[in-house]
Amino acid sequence: MDIGSTIRAIRKRKDITIAQICEDTGLSQGFMSQVETNKTSPSIATLENIANALKVPLAYLLLRKEERMQIVRKTDRKVTTSGPERLKVEHLSAAKNMRMMLVELPPGASTGDEPHAHEGEEVHMVIKGRIYAEQGEDAAEFGEGDSFSWNACTPHLVRNIGEEDAIVLISVYTESERAESYYDQQ
Repeated sequence: MDIGSTIRAIRKRKDITIAQICEDTGLSQGFMSQVETNKTSPSIATLENIANALKVPLAYLLLRKEERMQIVRKTDRKVTTSGPERLKVEHLSAAKNMRMMLVELPPGASTGDEPHAHEGEEVHMVIKGRIYAEQGEDAAEFGEGDSFSWNACTPHLVRNIGEEDAIVLISVYTESERAESYYDQQ
């Protein structure tokens, strides 16, 4: 772990000197220097004192870089197409086992001729338009602002039943990092 670099970056961003940290924590400047250069590993109690002096949660200091906030600007979204109808999929964000996408379905378009299944759980929210969704024996129509969720291992289908493009916000959670949903296909 690179806790020392994280401490140094926060300290510099907040314009706090090593001397100020030492005054707040009772630690020596030499020790703090070794912590910031990752030459020593402080105890959890010492890290908690440092976190308090920096006014950040202790847990934040323990996060790996890939676990911290990931930002995807609108202009930087990955855009793919999916399925035989080439649905437009904007990939909004991805965490270790979760992905979030905006899927655009033209009028009459669906996720396929037949229901499909894959690993994971999905949550859908209709942003624009009207859609029909079915999973097994359950089926319903949804409009703007409506949401639904399901376990994706049961075959399911989504279809635009409106006269305009439908846009659906979809979040997919999977147990494995590499599991793919219908919308990940290109």
